[in-house]
Amino acid sequence: MKFIIDSMLGKLTRWLRMLGHDTKYVVNLDDNTLVEVAKTEERVLLTRDVELCGLARRNKIDVYLVEGNNSQERLAALSRKFGIKLELDPDTSRCSKCNSKIVPARKEVILKDVPSGTAKFYERFWRCPKCHKVYWQGAHWENIIKTLEKALSQT
Repeated sequence: MKFIIDSMLGKLTRWLRMLGHDTKYVVNLDDNTLVEVAKTEERVLLTRDVELCGLARRNKIDVYLVEGNNSQERLAALSRKFGIKLELDPDTSRCSKCNSKIVPARKEVILKDVPSGTAKFYERFWRCPKCHKVYWQGAHWENIIKTLEKALSQT
């Protein structure tokens, strides 16, 4: 399943990409163009904009009006609606920055691209082949897992 998300849901974009979903994030498109892109690329439109949701429905675009006040609630709602698994596997994740699939990277190859302390304490790394951003299961990993667990408890 491919998604397109309007500017109101930037954090949700990152979450869906981490979970491995092809998610296009658009900031500066007017509603009509956004609907056209969703149609052309066969993407489900996710929005919090009631008017945009109505426009998409009138144009027979798959659209979902995302409710919830935080990431956990929104992820839980998407999991219920689309059957999205709330399990993070870096081997299937996409780049949070550019949406490309990330790939495993050897530590010795990415040493110059991460802080020295990071290279000292972590062994597994992933890199985006397009924008070259490097990922690892650092201190933030625990917070990511807690957010997903909270979302899962609401499904």
